[in-house]
Amino acid sequence: MPSRSHRIAPFEHYHLFNRGVNHQQIFFEERDIARFVFLILHKQSPTTTTTRVEYYTKEFLKHRVWSTTGTTKVKMVGTRSVELVNFCLMDNHFHLTVRELKEGGTSKYMQRILNAYTKYFNTKYKRKGHLFEGPFKAVRVDSNVQLLHLSAYIHRNPRDMHAWRGKEAEYPWSSLQDFIVENRWGRLLSTNVILEQFGKDSETQQKGYKKFVETSTAKSQSYSLPQEHFFEK
Repeated sequence: MPSRSHRIAPFEHYHLFNRGVNHQQIFFEERDIARFVFLILHKQSPTTTTTRVEYYTKEFLKHRVWSTTGTTKVKMVGTRSVELVNFCLMDNHFHLTVRELKEGGTSKYMQRILNAYTKYFNTKYKRKGHLFEGPFKAVRVDSNVQLLHLSAYIHRNPRDMHAWRGKEAEYPWSSLQDFIVENRWGRLLSTNVILEQFGKDSETQQKGYKKFVETSTAKSQSYSLPQEHFFEK
């Protein structure tokens, strides 16, 4: 069961996060992290199969766009049990914001993702046992203010890596560029709940959100984001 301070309820937003056991890496190369991106996008729908995940992963790494058809995307959106709002994947941990659409949807979503990725990882790297540090963490977002600051916190995560400090918008394994440049995933990533608060047209929204993230203090554990949203040391 997920570690959480609240019961997961439909139509509420949740911060989902976890890291590798003993803080170990969970992604060693782009193929690994691209596969995880595929899973967090496609597993929103419990009806989605992963029979072609290797094909989609290779195509993305080659062309930097998913080759999923529009019909498939429409079907996934229509049957999804959670709604993915944003994400950031780091070497040894991940952060997602989702809104539960169907009761029990979040737990099943994470179970499908983590089981599938662990099986892939253990097979590829010839290892056994748990990959992640216990159950995933699920923290309810209590207000719109928290939702905004959580989004900034998630998108500022690459600042922890020297090579990406000041270049967070270019980091490919975060949804920041989908908020301030162009949404690569279409309706599979629900950016509007955040962006619509920064203006009426897309250009104003993108500029306003970009400034908000750049100036946010969320990553310094400010009052706007409670301690439970952060990893325990």
